[in-house]
Amino acid sequence: MIGLNTTDDINERFLFSANAFSSQLIKGIYIKTTLLCKLPTNTLLLIAINLLTHLGRYLNVPMSESLISLDNPKSLSQLSDNDFQAFLLEGVSRTFALTIPQLPQKLYGAVANAYLLCRIVDTIEDEVSLSAQQKKYFCSEFIEVVKTGNNAELFAVDLAPLLSDQTIPAEHTLIHVLPRVIQITHSLDEAQIAALACCVETMAAGMPIYQAQNLHNGLATLADLDTYCYYVAGCVGEMLAKLFCHYSPEIAQHEEKLLSLSVSFGQGLQMTNILKDIWDDAQRGVCWLPQDIFTETGFDLKNISSEVGQEGFTKGLEHLISIAHSHLQNALTYTLMIPTYETGIRNFCLWALGMAVLTLKKIKKNLDFRQSDQVKITRKSVKTTILATKLLGRSNYMLSLLFNITSQDLKTPDWTYSIESSKANLDL
Repeated sequence: MIGLNTTDDINERFLFSANAFSSQLIKGIYIKTTLLCKLPTNTLLLIAINLLTHLGRYLNVPMSESLISLDNPKSLSQLSDNDFQAFLLEGVSRTFALTIPQLPQKLYGAVANAYLLCRIVDTIEDEVSLSAQQKKYFCSEFIEVVKTGNNAELFAVDLAPLLSDQTIPAEHTLIHVLPRVIQITHSLDEAQIAALACCVETMAAGMPIYQAQNLHNGLATLADLDTYCYYVAGCVGEMLAKLFCHYSPEIAQHEEKLLSLSVSFGQGLQMTNILKDIWDDAQRGVCWLPQDIFTETGFDLKNISSEVGQEGFTKGLEHLISIAHSHLQNALTYTLMIPTYETGIRNFCLWALGMAVLTLKKIKKNLDFRQSDQVKITRKSVKTTILATKLLGRSNYMLSLLFNITSQDLKTPDWTYSIESSKANLDL
């Protein structure tokens, strides 16, 4: 899936949770939200906990039962649909919990729901206890659940007991509350439902193809990587472009071009994730790198664990970084086509783009890294990205200049590789 994990920041997670609580627990109290947000995050957390505690005492309910928690899926029923989705997002993705709330209100519900649907597919794909055949079965069933809205409870009941401890607790909860997620899906406009269902069908049909393959030695060619990235990220980019066009007639004037660029946008983000997570994947016996890129530099991916510092390997990484940069250049072109007054959509795109560029820069400077934590961007880098995009977000010229200056060292001198940004040109 599209998205970049940043350094853990407990205070920011508490702030997000406190804001989610506030809409349910601070209604009727004459304190402006702007004043609350000026308080330290720990203070906000204590306010939320104290309110919950007193509410529980007032209702004669134990604290453990009144507290809204991912550990207690039933407690989420107290939340509105938007807060329910926000709470789940915070549990499964800090990055999207940060970026999705930037979107206009009319887009927020659909995009949040779309991410949760995609995360369910990811959960199935990543579950170590499921065989390739089981994963194919559950993916197929989930496509029908999303399309029709039927049998969501039965699906959740069948899948939930099969999840292992290696699946994070928040994803266990996501599967338990899956029926409500689907209920929210089918409360959206028909065009939105169609966009989400198409994305889920593409992703859920494509991912199982790779479950049956031996990926220990990487993918055969860059074209294979392109196809994989389309299944897990490019189709998400297309879905977002459809939702943006449905939301805005002005954006819809560029629908054909945006749909083309959206696939490349998604691939740039996914390639960044793949490069960042090389060694985490290797521990699971998986490699998503394309052998043909490394054949050109004289390195065999069969030796990836034992010869990581070899020049041929680092040269191949540099070439892949250069390719990812070209996709992110398309991502910038995509973003600049969004009207300047749509600051929420622009921020949503620019934050993801900025964090990807900074991650690639960190990888380029540390080509001999052996753990993803070594190339994760810092909290300070995230704040810098947010500040820069907020200051320059309305100026296409300044954004282009910032991108060119920041990412210029990601290119590989005297080496090029032609990429296609249109899904139509992928051998799917």
